[in-house]
Amino acid sequence: MKPAGAILSTALVLLATPSLAQKRTLAEIASYTGPDRMQRLVAGARAEGAVSFYTSLVTQDTTPVIEAFRRRYGIDVQVWRASTEALVQRAVHESRAGRCPADLFHSGAHALEPLHREGLLAAVNSPAAAAVMPQAQSPHGEYVGMSVNIFAAAYNTNLVPSGEVPRRYEDLRHPRWKGRLGIEADDSPWFAAIISELGETNGLRLFKDIVGVNGISARKGHTLLANMVAAGEVPLALTVFSYKSDQLQQAGAPIRTLYLPPVIALSIAVAVSRCAPHPNAAVLLHDFMLGEAQEILARRDMISTNPKVRPPPPAIPLIFMDPRQMLDEGSKWTELWERIITKPQ
Repeated sequence: MKPAGAILSTALVLLATPSLAQKRTLAEIASYTGPDRMQRLVAGARAEGAVSFYTSLVTQDTTPVIEAFRRRYGIDVQVWRASTEALVQRAVHESRAGRCPADLFHSGAHALEPLHREGLLAAVNSPAAAAVMPQAQSPHGEYVGMSVNIFAAAYNTNLVPSGEVPRRYEDLRHPRWKGRLGIEADDSPWFAAIISELGETNGLRLFKDIVGVNGISARKGHTLLANMVAAGEVPLALTVFSYKSDQLQQAGAPIRTLYLPPVIALSIAVAVSRCAPHPNAAVLLHDFMLGEAQEILARRDMISTNPKVRPPPPAIPLIFMDPRQMLDEGSKWTELWERIITKPQ
């Protein structure tokens, strides 16, 4: 029979072991910043064994991050990918039906803000967030940016001579662009941001003139649009994500990224679900996305929200999209987008 002191010591060790300790709430897990934070998260996540992840990032860019997380921690990641709109709709519908949508959400800040307003997100006090640029933080702390998508123009170098490359949006009024312009079909948030920067009266008149003189072809998907420029189907696109056109250029495609001021940027953020079924794994993946994943994405030409990893191009002032603008004024900007850009009369 063991002495009483030995029994007490064993009991204390068991209680101190994260995997055997009393189950903690998500709020406790997300707010804990003690020196053994990582040890606790890893032990708890391995006990949970899996994490579900909703993302709107394309598969080519998601897979390297997910595979790196799986290799490091041995935790299964169940990925569901969809468009930004579909991600928001599914999360809200599942929540209202009494089901927990996912452990973690990954999308543009303009998609996560409505989930915040629906009360679907939890604040996470991650040490890694301290290195994130202020523009990619949220005031409520329920999502934080891990990368930056820069809205850029892109042109096909075989179809657009160097002397015709535009330097500002006003240059697109020239009739040489008739039938040669493309845009992503769902970029009304970009439109709201850029018109706000240009001044509503002048900005709306400018884009009415461009479309009235030259027309513009709306295509669904930023990656598709960049690929169409590279393939010569669209000589010049107004809204691709700069990292994608940069990737294609480095692969040898005849495409170049073009920054027309004002340049709009969107924070691609990560958020933990308030009802996460795997809370330790959710917070662990959240921290991984703000740390090691930024390095992985930077190697794929994506801009990091940690300026020490891969900062934005220094000569390009960025205007960050306000995720609240489309929520508070969405019907106005959607109507203007359709009337001027995608369905002009």
